Amino acid sequence: MDSMNPAELWTWSRRFGQAFSRPLLGSVRDLLPIIATVAVFQLFVFQQPLDNVAALLLGLVLVVLGLTCFVIGLDMALFPLGEQLARDLAKKGSVFWLLIFAFSLGFGTTFAEPALIAVADEAAKLAALDRIDSLAAEGQETVFRDRYSLVLRTVVAISVGAALVIGVLRILRGWPIQYLILLGYLLVIALTPFAPNSIVGIAYDSGGVTTSTITVPLTTALGVGLANCIKGRNPLFDGFGLIALASLLPIVFVLMMGILWV
Repeated sequence: MDSMNPAELWTWSRRFGQAFSRPLLGSVRDLLPIIATVAVFQLFVFQQPLDNVAALLLGLVLVVLGLTCFVIGLDMALFPLGEQLARDLAKKGSVFWLLIFAFSLGFGTTFAEPALIAVADEAAKLAALDRIDSLAAEGQETVFRDRYSLVLRTVVAISVGAALVIGVLRILRGWPIQYLILLGYLLVIALTPFAPNSIVGIAYDSGGVTTSTITVPLTTALGVGLANCIKGRNPLFDGFGLIALASLLPIVFVLMMGILWV
C-alpha cells in the first residue's frame, strides 16, 4: 500500500480535525457546569486544597477525550448500524424476525450494560449481608452473590427485550404510546405493595440503569430506522418512545422477581 503524499495527508488531517473539534467543544461545554460547581464549592464553601491536582486534571482531560470519542463513535457506527438493520428487516417483510431481532438487541445490549452490572453487583452484596448469618453458616455467600447478580441482570435484560418487542409492535400497529405507559405504571403501583422492601428500590433504579451508554443509541436508531421504512409512520412521532418502555418494564419485572423469588 502506497503511503499518502503530503497533500493527501494534510487534507486527511484537516478533515479529521474538523470532525473531532465540534464534538470536543461540545464535550467541554457539557462538562463546564459540573466543573464550575465543584470549583465554586471547593473554593468558597469547603475552602480546602485539592489532593492530587495533577491526577484530577489528567482524569478530566481523559473524560473529555473519552466522551468526545464516544459521541463520534455513535455518529459513525451505532446510529447508522441500528438504522440499517431496522431498514433491512423492514424490507424483508418478516414481522417474526423483526421481533426476534428487537428482543435480541434489547437483551444483548442490556446484559452488557456497565451501569447494570455495577448496580447488580452492589445489590447482590447488600442482599448477601441481609442473609449473612445463614449464608456464612453454609459457606454460600459468594455463590449467592454471583447467582443474585446474574439473575437480576438476566431479568432486567429480558424485560428490556420484551419492551423493544412491544415498542416495535407499537410502531407497526400505530398504538398510542401514552396508553402503554399509563398501563405500565398502573401495574408498577399495583405490584409495589406486594414486593419485599429490599427489592423495591432496586426495581425502580433498574429502570434507569438500563437506558445508558450502550442501550440508548441502538434502541433509538432501531425505532427511528423502523419508522422511516414504514409507510404512514412519522419518525418524530413514532420512532421515539422505545426508551420509555425500556425504562418501565424492568421495574415491573424486578418487582415480580422480588415477589416470586427474593
